[in-house]
Amino acid sequence: QAARGIMVNVPKQRKTFCPGKKCRKHTLHKVTQYKKGKDSVYAQGKRRYDRKQQGYGGQTKQVFHKKAKTTKKIVLKMECTVCKYKKQLPIKRCKHFELGG
Repeated sequence: QAARGIMVNVPKQRKTFCPGKKCRKHTLHKVTQYKKGKDSVYAQGKRRYDRKQQGYGGQTKQVFHKKAKTTKKIVLKMECTVCKYKKQLPIKRCKHFELGG
């Protein structure tokens, strides 16, 4: 619990197991931090929400306010330098994260 305030530093390259069909052994991986992609305008939930919001009647669905967490779990995106296989590795929560600092 107390270790959450500590800065987490991860190297930009890491030798780890690659489950890709070509490798299936420990190889060098390029490490980056996972970032959420842009929301699609055509996703079913978004289309439904936009349709419901049209016209008079104000806000039709709840807007979430009771945010409890102050951190997010860090997800590392790893790409094999040999076969380009990509995998994701979630690590613990932290407030400060650094790649190859």
